[in-house]
Amino acid sequence: MTVTLLKTPIVYPYTDGKPMAESDFTRDYLLYGVDVLQYHFRNKKNIYVSGNLFIYYVENVPDAVVAPDVFLVKGVSNKKRLSYKVWEEGGLTPDWVLEVTSASTRNTDEEEKPWKYAQMGVAEYFQYDPTGDYLRPHQLKGASLVSGRYSPKKPEVLADGVLSIHSEVLGLDLRVISGELRFYDPVTGKMLPSYSETRSLAEQAERQLQDAIPRLLEMGLTTAQVASALGLPIDAVRDRSLS
Repeated sequence: MTVTLLKTPIVYPYTDGKPMAESDFTRDYLLYGVDVLQYHFRNKKNIYVSGNLFIYYVENVPDAVVAPDVFLVKGVSNKKRLSYKVWEEGGLTPDWVLEVTSASTRNTDEEEKPWKYAQMGVAEYFQYDPTGDYLRPHQLKGASLVSGRYSPKKPEVLADGVLSIHSEVLGLDLRVISGELRFYDPVTGKMLPSYSETRSLAEQAERQLQDAIPRLLEMGLTTAQVASALGLPIDAVRDRSLS
């Protein structure tokens, strides 16, 4: 008699049932980091940015998993995923990781995760401590993978006293402004806006236009003059004045 053994499929969970973050600080900067980098790289089809997502780095071993707060992978499609399985992504692991750290996660962020990230080949590992629990006197530090181990990046203190660390992987500077993490373009020197911030500015500008059109019309300007002054099509001014 032939006995057929049924192979139990391996399950790779999408969640562990735990909250996304242990504190408001961690959650806020996790969301900020993902938002600003996704928006910055939005036109790059081969750059994937995510956060708090399970990364399975050994096939058939569900326990070989890590969930960085924010991470970026080059060379894979920019699409939504339930989890990231390295063997399904051409063997590509994250190139850059940020952990929003605190005293309660210090051991994990200082020992366990760096070891895993080094084994995976993560080129740069950054940590940001929003409350200054233990990263002192600076709340930010970064490291580059050199010969299988992380070598600390030397921070730059700018003329205004702001701490800045450059990321070669991102091509960006990470800075701490009044205790808050922000990303900067080193070429322009400008802070990167997140999608949320960009949308908020656009909505604010739209409200200002809505307010300006009737005021200018009340001052006696014609529809054509208002359109010229605000750089809008005449039809747009007419529609807004009637709304």
